[in-house]
Amino acid sequence: MRYDAVIFDLDGTLLNTLDDLAESTNYALEQCGFPRRTVDEVRRFVGNGVGLLIHRAVPANTPEEAEAACLKVFQAHYLTHMREKTAPYPGVLELLEALNRAGCGVAVVSNKFDAAVKNLCRDYFGRAVPVAIGESATVRRKPAPDTVFAALAELKASAARAVYVGDSDVDIDTARNAGMDCLSVSWGFRDREFLLAHGASRIVDSPAELLRALEG
Repeated sequence: MRYDAVIFDLDGTLLNTLDDLAESTNYALEQCGFPRRTVDEVRRFVGNGVGLLIHRAVPANTPEEAEAACLKVFQAHYLTHMREKTAPYPGVLELLEALNRAGCGVAVVSNKFDAAVKNLCRDYFGRAVPVAIGESATVRRKPAPDTVFAALAELKASAARAVYVGDSDVDIDTARNAGMDCLSVSWGFRDREFLLAHGASRIVDSPAELLRALEG
């Protein structure tokens, strides 16, 4: 392997979570008396944590307390329903298995709230992803490098010997801020044109192609 460790984004990179995110977003919006959003709108809203997802989903000029209440409804609903339509992208499980066989450290770092990140990684990936870190009050979310550095510390790996893999501009900025190489994937929530416009240096189109890139 070219690297000792691979740090993955979660939503849009390893798991297709979009439909469950949209369902929980619209459930929260309806419960709070707000209009629904389309799945494509939710796709554009994700990537910066669920707080910003709900901030973008509620109508403009929504009072802070109403937005906060909507976020709480979303979080409670999502924790219960986040596995209904979510699934790994084709080839992801085989990719993780290959990295584990090669002795490469694997971690997930996400702007999704920490409990959801840990639960999803445990349920879908088990021991294949031993380190999973999400958004919490104790650490800055991406694109700050804090969660990446925390994952590297758990893996006992250096940024110089690690690569960040993600599907968004947030991931590109995170890798840059952490001083790491970055591989962008085209199958997630942002398309190739968007990634190129936001500074992607290398884009892969399948988990098999990603594995070849990691093998060097």
